[in-house]
Amino acid sequence: QVQLVESGGGLVQAGDSLRLSCADSGRTFSGYTMAWFRQVPGKERQFVAGLTRSGGSTYYADSVKGRFTISRDNAKNTVYLQMNSLKPEDTNIYYCAARDGIVVVMTSGQYKYWGQGTQVTVSS
Repeated sequence: QVQLVESGGGLVQAGDSLRLSCADSGRTFSGYTMAWFRQVPGKERQFVAGLTRSGGSTYYADSVKGRFTISRDNAKNTVYLQMNSLKPEDTNIYYCAARDGIVVVMTSGQYKYWGQGTQVTVSS
């Protein structure tokens, strides 16, 4: 079973960087497509970034292209989200997610496993 635990959120100033980590306690991590979503209270979760099982293909929301980088280390059962040049509008709760499909999709309902969420707050 996939169990995702997130870390790395916090309060930063605009222009700063953060790296979120999501560790999986399961033994089949390399078989899952991974993604990051974010959610403002009262809104639906929105796709941020995703990558394929080997990490060979990555995908990003237009709002974060050029600033965020998703990667994974299958030997460590961990997926990362490197966030650079943070903006106040990046303030959100961030979640990692996993699905057993081959391709990255951008709909939250297509992901079966979720982390607990970590708060990222960016001040002006």
